Amino acid sequence: MDFSWEVAAVCRLCWMAAAMMRIWNICKSCLANPNIPKHYSPKGASRGSNPPPSAIFVPALKLSVKSDYAARAVLWLAQRYDDHAARTVEEMASDEEIPANYLVQILIELKSAQIVKSLRGKEGGYMLARPPSEITFGDVLRCIHGEIFDSPALTNPRNPPELRKAWQRLRESVHSAADAITFQNLVDAAADKEKMYYI
Repeated sequence: MDFSWEVAAVCRLCWMAAAMMRIWNICKSCLANPNIPKHYSPKGASRGSNPPPSAIFVPALKLSVKSDYAARAVLWLAQRYDDHAARTVEEMASDEEIPANYLVQILIELKSAQIVKSLRGKEGGYMLARPPSEITFGDVLRCIHGEIFDSPALTNPRNPPELRKAWQRLRESVHSAADAITFQNLVDAAADKEKMYYI
C-alpha cells in the first residue's frame, strides 16, 4: 500500500500547525532584534499605536529540524528492527548525516517517551522499544514538540463557537493524520520502493 500521500498530507498539516502557533507567539528573540521596528507610526498615527496585521514582522515558520532528525532516526532503527540488535549512535549519525552529539540528545528524549531503548556494554547502543507497527509519526512529533497542534484560538472565549469548532477540527485532523502513519507503514513503503527500483 502506498502511504506517500499520507506522509505528504501530515507534513503539510504539521507545517500549518506550527505556523499558526508561532503567529500567536512571535519569538522573543525576534522582538529583541533592534533591526525589527517595534512601533508602527504612519502619518497621523501616534507612536506606539497597534500596527495592522500586515505591518507585523513574522519570520519564516516551520517545524524544527529536530523533528526531522528524530523521525529519520526512528525510521532508521525501524528498518533494522528485525535484526534484534542495538545500533551505535556513530553508525546512525553517519548513515543519516546527523551530528552525533545532537542525535544523542534526541535519542534521550525518544527513550523517555519509550520509543527507543538503550543497551549498555560492548554490543550496546539503541534499538526500538516496541515494534514499528506500534510507533506512529504522531508519537515522535509529540515526543519532540509536545502538543502537535495548539493555538490560543482553541480556548479564546472571544472566538465565536463556530470558529473554535473549526480550530478543533483542524487540530483533530492533524492528530488523526499523524497517528494514522506507523513506522511499519514507512518501512513497507521504502521496501516497495526498493523492489520497484530493481525491477
